[in-house]
Amino acid sequence: MKKFMTMAAAVAMTAITMISCDGGSKADLKDGVDSLAYDLGVFQSEGLKQYMTMQLGIDSAYIDDFIKGMKEGAVNESDPKKEAYLKGLEVGKDIQSLGKSLTQQVYGDDSTKSVNIKTIIAGFMAGLKGTDSRTAEQAYTDFNKKLEPIRETQLLKDFGDNKAAGEKYLAQNKKKEGVKETKSGLQYKVLVEGTGALPTDTSKVQVNYEGKLIDGTVFDSSYERNMPFTVDMSMPRVIEGWVEALKMMPAGSKWEVTIPQELAYGTQNQGLIKPFSTLIFTIEVLK
Repeated sequence: MKKFMTMAAAVAMTAITMISCDGGSKADLKDGVDSLAYDLGVFQSEGLKQYMTMQLGIDSAYIDDFIKGMKEGAVNESDPKKEAYLKGLEVGKDIQSLGKSLTQQVYGDDSTKSVNIKTIIAGFMAGLKGTDSRTAEQAYTDFNKKLEPIRETQLLKDFGDNKAAGEKYLAQNKKKEGVKETKSGLQYKVLVEGTGALPTDTSKVQVNYEGKLIDGTVFDSSYERNMPFTVDMSMPRVIEGWVEALKMMPAGSKWEVTIPQELAYGTQNQGLIKPFSTLIFTIEVLK
């Protein structure tokens, strides 16, 4: 008996589908299996109640509506049409969240504005039914082209001062002795003149470096980790300003490189590195 109760408890704790009789009254139970199923429903109901209110955010005043939907979902699995409809309701909730996310990106904290959820649904319908001639990849490219200037406008409201401070720093820095500026706006000062070979597009360049914000805050340093960093020039996976600088640095060089935000992380928020941040690196090419 003890072994049976342990197994029953394990099944109850891991069950993800609620089993219930149609009537919902214990007096209507027909046999021992019905009784077992009923007990499982009662046992699971407390956890479901917490999930309903705390995770799903459903007001307990609408418990009857929730139960109605729950019963439909539980007893109509064999009806593919009904099943498709119920799954569509679930996806609809996800689309609602998608709309809120896009609203945040477009309008920020302005609670008076929101993206029209119906236009997102229209896009889904066009894609599902094939009435939009673009591929999903083409639509994604178009989406990003339209979103980027919108995001930048929003970010400028929050980080415009950071952008202005970087531009001011660059204007002053290029006047300093020994500082040179490339056509892209990258600035560098040679601290140690290297005599080795320049890297090629297939080179693996080993470097030590320290990265700072214009206020002097160090955000990364291979020196502190005592671990040089290797850049594979065939797939650099570093910011654009780094790639440009490394291509000009013979092995043995040590430069101070000042990178405008558009050659760094641009509008990205990288923790200590806020959007539009101008960055200063000391880069030493070991080999």
